[in-house]
Amino acid sequence: MSHDAYRKASAAIASPRDAEYRAFSEATRRLIEAGGSGRRDLRALIEAIHLNRTLWGKLAADCGQGENALPADTRARIIALARWVSDYSSDVMRKGQSVDPLVDVNRIIMGGLSPVRAP
Repeated sequence: MSHDAYRKASAAIASPRDAEYRAFSEATRRLIEAGGSGRRDLRALIEAIHLNRTLWGKLAADCGQGENALPADTRARIIALARWVSDYSSDVMRKGQSVDPLVDVNRIIMGGLSPVRAP
């Protein structure tokens, strides 16, 4: 079986939580590659910021749905974080702020999405 076929088969059986983890992982990787630790590849940074904003926007929209199973307080906090991500992303683009805080927030979310392993 080729790697591509394996990847497609894995994606088809992945849980929504796994898919969210992978999406945050990809957005975070791209943010780091484009603008982490003082690097500035403008085109890659624009694309990474757009990807990350889109991801957070979809997450916020999902949290805004009444049928979302998360507690209301958690949903409200995620929506507030999504707003911060959007605002701070503008600062990254306009004011040259570091992407590191965006990476940090994404990593915290990824930590919550990762499977808990027994000791």
